[in-house]
Amino acid sequence: MFFVVNKYLIPKGFRGMAAYPFVFLKYRIDKENAVFINHERIHLRQQLELLILPFFIWYYLEYLVLLLKYSNKNHAYRNISFEREAYTNESNLDYLKKRRFFSFCKYLSQSK
Repeated sequence: MFFVVNKYLIPKGFRGMAAYPFVFLKYRIDKENAVFINHERIHLRQQLELLILPFFIWYYLEYLVLLLKYSNKNHAYRNISFEREAYTNESNLDYLKKRRFFSFCKYLSQSK
């Protein structure tokens, strides 16, 4: 995992983004935020499982479907299965040690 700190690479309203093997951060201080970094590490694991490019295709398509369903960008983003898994488990710093392969799948049908 490599950190790249650049406020111009991160979309408005976000503090970071994972794109294997990089974690892009808006603020250098977030390198010290264990929960935030764990959230991004969960995304890196998801990306590896789906061989990186298919992850981004799935992520984008799921976002588009949820955007049509909810007509709200934030609600659609928060209900993407990859985000639901990451937000649910970001505080559990041991999560990746016990996480099963393709664990994000159990979050597919759990939209709020």
